[in-house]
Amino acid sequence: MRNNSNLSYWEHQSFFGPAEVAIIGAGLVGLTAALYLKQLRPTWRVVVLERGALPSGASTKNAGFACFGSISELIEQEKRGDLESVVAARCAGLARLRELLGDGELDYQPVGGYELFRHEEAALAAECREKIDYFNKLLAPITEHARTFRDASDETGRFGFSGVSTLFKNECEGSLDTGRMMRALLARAWAAGVPVLTNCAVEAIATASDGSVRVCLANGAVVEASQALVATNAFATELLPEVAVSPGRGQVLVTEPLPDVALPGTFHYDRGYAYFRQLPDKRLLLGGGRNLDFSAEATTVPGLTDVVQQYLEQLLRDVIVPGQRPRIDYRWSGVMGFGPALAPIVDWVRPGVLAAVRCNGMGVALGAGIGWQVAEKLTRT
Repeated sequence: MRNNSNLSYWEHQSFFGPAEVAIIGAGLVGLTAALYLKQLRPTWRVVVLERGALPSGASTKNAGFACFGSISELIEQEKRGDLESVVAARCAGLARLRELLGDGELDYQPVGGYELFRHEEAALAAECREKIDYFNKLLAPITEHARTFRDASDETGRFGFSGVSTLFKNECEGSLDTGRMMRALLARAWAAGVPVLTNCAVEAIATASDGSVRVCLANGAVVEASQALVATNAFATELLPEVAVSPGRGQVLVTEPLPDVALPGTFHYDRGYAYFRQLPDKRLLLGGGRNLDFSAEATTVPGLTDVVQQYLEQLLRDVIVPGQRPRIDYRWSGVMGFGPALAPIVDWVRPGVLAAVRCNGMGVALGAGIGWQVAEKLTRT
């Protein structure tokens, strides 16, 4: 069929045939967009193209934090724009995700999120404490909670941390199971009649003279669609060099099971650049550290660095489980998309091509909300 893909007639008809919408990227944004599109336009043919065996960015590699920002993060983010609308989008996205899949499917746990400060960070802790009432009033209409944040320093002894003098708790945050979330989204996409085609790298997107879009794959196939959605977040500039997105790699490790450790909650440290939580099998997940060398971590290449891994391990041994040297059983990295503005890009960037990228490290919170925005935009044309 006019290409060099070596695909059969059946493969073209059932998988690569013409579609109303071709979605590039099978992460949280791409899959929720596909599901919402099928809700709004049940007869439309939608196909999702993913270059990896699994989503290649952060959707299957994140820490499973259902969060929208610690106090120190919000202080910094408020300097960059309309904080209320940004937090509202994050909270709305989390609500949509929970409504779409259900708390049981997500293993969502409303455990709250803690931000911790060591003794030497007393000045930052004091600045954040002074902002508690301010942020509670600012966010109350969004979170529908009069006291989103509270001083929880009296709980420091409960967790067994070393050198930690201050804790603030966000009552409105929680955790979820990233793997179960993505399996559920993939299963629902296929059940809705949306083929999710993995190992299908997209090399180029071209708009034809009639306004349709041709998505050219590395395997030689060409998917013709009325519209295309680029939902590749940090990888967006590979196909759309004009969009303002920069990658930021996040490194993660997971320990052996630690049955004598009890850390109910999610935990943020160092203005959100480090984070950890205990998993259901009693392992500790710890990630972050890209602020140690922003330039080195501004890459889409997966990998681990000694400087970040050593920092995470030292934080683990010195602060989180002092006196213990747990074995590290898993290490990996994921890639997030950042940019000059906190709000994501959800806009037409070329005729027939919509971009939904740049989640600024809040993809879990924003993803389903962006997916809904995308579906509305695509069905209005």
